[in-house]
Amino acid sequence: MSRVLIIGAGGVGRVVASKCADNPGVFSDIVLASRTLSKCETIAREVGKGRITPEQVNADNVHEVIALINHYKPELVIHVALPYQDLPIMDACLETGVNYLDTANYEPKDEAKFEYSWQWAYNERFREKGIMAVLGCGFDPGVTSIYTAYAAKHHFDEIHTLDIVDCNAGDHGKAFATNFNPEINIREVTQKGKYWENGKWVETKPHEIKKVLNYPNIGPKDSYLIYHEELESLVKNFPTLQRARFWMTFGQEYLTHLRVIQNIGMARIDPVKYKGIDVIPLEFLKYVLPDPGELGENYRGETSIGCRIRGIKDGKEQTYYIWNNCRHEVAYRETGTQAVSYTTGVPAMLGAMMVLTGKWNGRGVFNVEEFNPDPFMEKIGEHGLPWQEVFNVDLEL
Repeated sequence: MSRVLIIGAGGVGRVVASKCADNPGVFSDIVLASRTLSKCETIAREVGKGRITPEQVNADNVHEVIALINHYKPELVIHVALPYQDLPIMDACLETGVNYLDTANYEPKDEAKFEYSWQWAYNERFREKGIMAVLGCGFDPGVTSIYTAYAAKHHFDEIHTLDIVDCNAGDHGKAFATNFNPEINIREVTQKGKYWENGKWVETKPHEIKKVLNYPNIGPKDSYLIYHEELESLVKNFPTLQRARFWMTFGQEYLTHLRVIQNIGMARIDPVKYKGIDVIPLEFLKYVLPDPGELGENYRGETSIGCRIRGIKDGKEQTYYIWNNCRHEVAYRETGTQAVSYTTGVPAMLGAMMVLTGKWNGRGVFNVEEFNPDPFMEKIGEHGLPWQEVFNVDLEL
């Protein structure tokens, strides 16, 4: 049994806290911390089963995080707050000698750019300290990377093409809303696309490449090629990949709203003067858009996220599709969140369980596909995200 410190009290933090509270045999003590103490108190009251201690911390402040870690002495910090805070929290873990796990890679606040290089640079320091950092343990990145590792281990001698497909076919009833932090979401989906092909990165204009793909139990959806962070680690860890891409579905109304937001300057991340005060438009927009954590009650429909893989097995070409579908209504009934938060939070809890039970171990900084996928894949279904697989089908890509 182990004590964990969860940093972040949004929708994902709520799911992680709830799922940890459901598993007292592994998570004996749970501390939930955020900049806003009342959010932690609400989560503890509503889903904590009397097992969560709420705390306040400014995760941008390394010294505050160090003090909190030293006070509670957890075995693992589960970071599900903002990706801007990855490095300060990793610094605090280094100082205190505590293991670290997150769901999204670092990006600087003043630049819409995310990559693993900043966190990979911590590898030697974590190794020398004798502790472990687990990067990207949500769904994508996270489960999609573990799906890839599972396929490589059990079904292929070489993986040649990988297409990660992410569909949200839900309806929250709002004119426009993002499914997680608007500031992060809008930065992510409005940047240039990028994919790996024949040993190099190929860049595209935002949403330039579209395909209509069919998703299980959902049907055809417009799917757009975007850049997503797990591609960076997957092409590194699976060098036989000749092409790796990421596709996400967007409705036309959503894309129209995005274009308007960009055209009127509300996606800017540089400060503008308003009545003598510096205001960052995208940060302001975050506060007038619906709170993603409050979308769940009226959300209907489901997500479908998976990997479509082509490669060689025993000298013959083989195709493989592995995926999970998650209904928003089911996620809300269990945790009070929508499926996007649920599909991110469940893998974070399970990754933490893998670390604390010794199924995943090591010293240094790791992406999740570097671990044995089998114990994770054996458990993910019973914790709410069952997976399905088919062989030798038309991948449509």
